[in-house]
Formats: sequence, C-alpha cells, structure tokens
Amino acid sequence: MIKWADVIHFTNKGNPAPDKRVEKTEEEWKQILTPEEFQVTRLKGTERSFSSELCSLFDPGIYECKCCGTLLFDASEKFESGTGWPSFTQPVKENAIGYHADRSHGMIRVEVTCNVCDSHLGHIFPDGPPPSGLRYCINAVSLSKIKE
Repeated sequence: MIKWADVIHFTNKGNPAPDKRVEKTEEEWKQILTPEEFQVTRLKGTERSFSSELCSLFDPGIYECKCCGTLLFDASEKFESGTGWPSFTQPVKENAIGYHADRSHGMIRVEVTCNVCDSHLGHIFPDGPPPSGLRYCINAVSLSKIKE
C-alpha cells in the first residue's frame, strides 16, 4: 500500500520504473485525442469540477489511461470525495503512477501522471480515507473505464 511518505519519496527521489514506455509526438497525440483530452492530458489542463458522470459512477471495473491504455485504478479503490473529480485511494500497481512536484498557481502540490506515457492525470493529496489516507484527484477526461 502506498502511503504519503512513499509519495514524497517518489516525488523527491524518482518514480519506480514503468513496465514499458509509450512516447508520441504532439501531432500523434492530437490525432488520437479530442481537443479537451489533449488539453488536459498533454498540456496539464484541468476539466471543470462535476463535469463528468465518472464522479458518481461506482460500478466495478478498471480505469485505464486515456492516452496509452495503461491500467491505473480499480473501481474498488474509488470513493466520493465531494470535490467534483473522481477520487481513488490507490493505483492498481506501484509503478503505474508518476509523482512530480507542481509549483504552479502559487502553491506546492504533487502532480500525478501516467508513468508509461506521462499523461497528466491530476494531483494527489494526503486527505483521503484510511487506511492509506491518500486522495488521487483525477481528471475524468484522462481516464477510460473498462467494465469487469
């Protein structure tokens, strides 16, 4: 189980090696993503809160990266945070997510990305439910859901 201390360690010392890497040019990403998906995932944008039905969808399944199909989160780790973005307590694998210091907008946060293709997913906070205490706050547009 990943804890906040692990997140800080990865952010400061480097992320676990991914199982594989997917790299494309900006033009190649634009060919496979909608303009909104491109803005959020490749340009580190943020969708409007409460703009996706994924926030209130709690059916079993797995969430994958919209860009490269890497498995990221299991629906069993999803919870209602009230923030307007899908929230999870753990990724499916320790090396699925990359952690990066984000000093934009006059604050310090930890950005989370797909560790395979560097797609911007959202941010992580230490205010989630037990036992991990983590809240992965994820842009729904950066995810695709695979039904179980």
